Amino acid sequence: MKTCGIIAEYNPFHNGHKALVDHCRETGATHVVAVMSGNFVQRGSVAIMDKRARAAAALRGGVDLVLELPVPFAVATAEVFARGGVEVLEALGCVDALCFGAESDSLEQLEAAAKAVTDPKVDELLRQELAGGVSYPTARGFAVRSVYGDDAADILEGPNNILAVEYLKELHRRNSTMAVEPMKRVGNTHDALTATDEFASASMLRILMERGDERAFEYMPETTEIEFKRMVSVGRAPVRVEESERAILSRLRMLRVEDIRKAPDVSEGLENRIFNAIQSATSLEELYDIVKTKRYTHSRIRRIVTALYLGILPEDRDAVPYLRVLGFNDRGLEVLKTAKETASLPIITKPAAIEKLDEKARHTFELECRATNLYNLATPRVLPCGTEYSDEIVML
Repeated sequence: MKTCGIIAEYNPFHNGHKALVDHCRETGATHVVAVMSGNFVQRGSVAIMDKRARAAAALRGGVDLVLELPVPFAVATAEVFARGGVEVLEALGCVDALCFGAESDSLEQLEAAAKAVTDPKVDELLRQELAGGVSYPTARGFAVRSVYGDDAADILEGPNNILAVEYLKELHRRNSTMAVEPMKRVGNTHDALTATDEFASASMLRILMERGDERAFEYMPETTEIEFKRMVSVGRAPVRVEESERAILSRLRMLRVEDIRKAPDVSEGLENRIFNAIQSATSLEELYDIVKTKRYTHSRIRRIVTALYLGILPEDRDAVPYLRVLGFNDRGLEVLKTAKETASLPIITKPAAIEKLDEKARHTFELECRATNLYNLATPRVLPCGTEYSDEIVML
């Protein structure tokens, strides 16, 4: 028995994701476990369809067990996202290898970049560059290039490489025994709006799906198309952040400067800039544009705004408190049976089980419920609160 772990969003599950699952099988995996973002995703927005529908698409696409990445880690920087995902896989206690797609499939190059970004010399240069007012990615790229040269710095220019480097950092920090199996990413770049052969980026696919453009389904397994159309038929997809824009703006307008200051990734007076922008902005895009500078990127601002909307604080990202199952098939059930003996965190299949856990776990689940209740405002047919309890686990 060989179990491979994947950390993903599956927003939506497309041919590139299927290729990675197939790669796991080709390298000997008998079981594939995915740690997947819930209803809000790393770019600071809502998922195109809810987590259980995406879990079902992943299971029909070859994954055996889908576990949820708690929302405080899902709506976060690459470092925090990777930390949460690795923590879930480690806590399962029976995952043999972490498999991921990246622009580079050279483990040697990725390891060199991971070493570079943790070097104190690089860290010192990074702080100096940040003091000059540039963004974190730009500052880190310059610092790594200065100390380690072009090869290591070039690795950090690929978004999937960046995540891969963060996975490696976290595995090293934990002294993990999990093997690492990179696969060269196929198709177009992360946010490309064009397709290559049978592959297209998730960004492009979401745009097509929101428009009702059938061409999107050329680049995903038929099972994902079926799941998406099922959700459309009941008014639960496509989910668009624009549908809850006024809800987000109204939440932001109730905040004080000190409230904004407490949010993750807010530092050096950014709370004042955000507060002032809230007073004049009449749309989210206008808000992002007002706050954005060379130092503060759109993605960072979106994540901060989402954290403010959902009420996420830095301490909510201290540790993953439980392993929550979103769906499984027969092979996934085998993994769960093994994990009963190996897992270092409680395995949750029913929401009621949360009540028996500690305060940290209950608070994290409260955040999850809040996120889902607010997500339900962005669906084509507005849904009531409480679907975190009423929606059932996916069993295939």
